[in-house]
Amino acid sequence: MKGRQNIKERIIKNIFLLSSLTSIFFLAAITIILFKEGFPLFREIDLKTFLWGKSWYPTYNPPEFGLLPLLLGSLWTTLGALVIAVPLGVSAAIYISELATPKIKDYLKLTIEMLTGVPSVIYGFLGIVVLGPWLQNLLDLPVGLCVLTASLLLALMAIPTIASLSEEALFSVSKEYKEASYALGATRWETIIKVIVPAAFSGISTAVLLGMGRVIGETMTVLMVAGGAAVIPHSILQPVRTITATIALEMGETVVGGIHYYALFAIACVLFIISLALNLSADYFLNKFRRTSR
Repeated sequence: MKGRQNIKERIIKNIFLLSSLTSIFFLAAITIILFKEGFPLFREIDLKTFLWGKSWYPTYNPPEFGLLPLLLGSLWTTLGALVIAVPLGVSAAIYISELATPKIKDYLKLTIEMLTGVPSVIYGFLGIVVLGPWLQNLLDLPVGLCVLTASLLLALMAIPTIASLSEEALFSVSKEYKEASYALGATRWETIIKVIVPAAFSGISTAVLLGMGRVIGETMTVLMVAGGAAVIPHSILQPVRTITATIALEMGETVVGGIHYYALFAIACVLFIISLALNLSADYFLNKFRRTSR
């Protein structure tokens, strides 16, 4: 009986090991394919021209593949979304964790989980039909599909991630901190702001970074509502095009092995590096939070 149990444990252990190795294999394969297909671009243009070029015109003769408009478009929409999502998400987390009654807490957490499950194409459709025209009429814009529209929708998509993870971080703060604060005469609000939030700062930072990763990697919503103009933005009311939208728009029109094909893989490599940096930073803050919460 004991030998049979040991065999089952070994089988389960090997299954988990195989699953982990499979994940590592696919990640390594994706990385190799991305960089293998992206590097040939630099036989045609130098790295400096690619990174700091101000024009993305693949149909010109000769074509121009400047990353800067696409990178700035991604950064503007991402930062705009974070300016909205971080205060709202963290505030919602504080309310759910520390202030809400159990009934309201359950209702709010359910609502946040439902927002997480909404497909991104629905957000994009609402942006085209409702939000874009409304902003166009409200602000008297030539076009309602711009950085502001994309940022508002991306913020709505990021809030559930930031709120959920921040709430978990706040809930994980030791009760001893709260009791010590109350014992020293601090009010409930002072305890939240000066004790609980600083103690959960690493976890909240992780939530913000993962929310940022969610936003910068979004494709369908920005493809539909950002305007699609591959120009350097100077205002949040200006149409832009992001890296993800460019890949989705142009990959189906390229010739395999052509310079345009390699350029799209090159910008995908840049996006991969940014996403990897965000995930490594989030992992660092998460491990730091776990060490400090013990």
